[in-house]
Amino acid sequence: MKVSEILQVKGDILYTVSPDTALGEASSTMAENDIGSLVVMEYGDLVGMLTFREVIKAVHANGGSIAGAGTVRKHMDDSPITVTPDTDVNEVRRIMLEKHARYLPVMNARTLLGVISFYDVARAVLEAQSFENRMLKAYIRDWPAEQNAED
Repeated sequence: MKVSEILQVKGDILYTVSPDTALGEASSTMAENDIGSLVVMEYGDLVGMLTFREVIKAVHANGGSIAGAGTVRKHMDDSPITVTPDTDVNEVRRIMLEKHARYLPVMNARTLLGVISFYDVARAVLEAQSFENRMLKAYIRDWPAEQNAED
């Protein structure tokens, strides 16, 4: 299975923010849309990722408040790990586990196609395994009956 297949199922809604957006505004966008990450774009280019991890760190560093925490640029991951539509899901799983990355932007050259999450990958793998399981059970159920040796 490839990343492109996960994106097809997931849909094409993508939430972005500029690096100069206030962190409070960005966190409100995340809360209102029930998302764990925002892609940070500047002049049409991917320049970073903001996840709930960075927001929580900023709140902690700011004494428990998001007010006055600054802009997204100050807190974003400015070198996010990316994958391509052709990246195999097993490679994505390995990257996510090794790098502790919950969200990966999907890039085709310099074009952002979407973001896949750990949840998206887990769901895709589970659905693929469930399909394979159903096919194997159907195959076993339809197994030809053995001929009686006396026939």
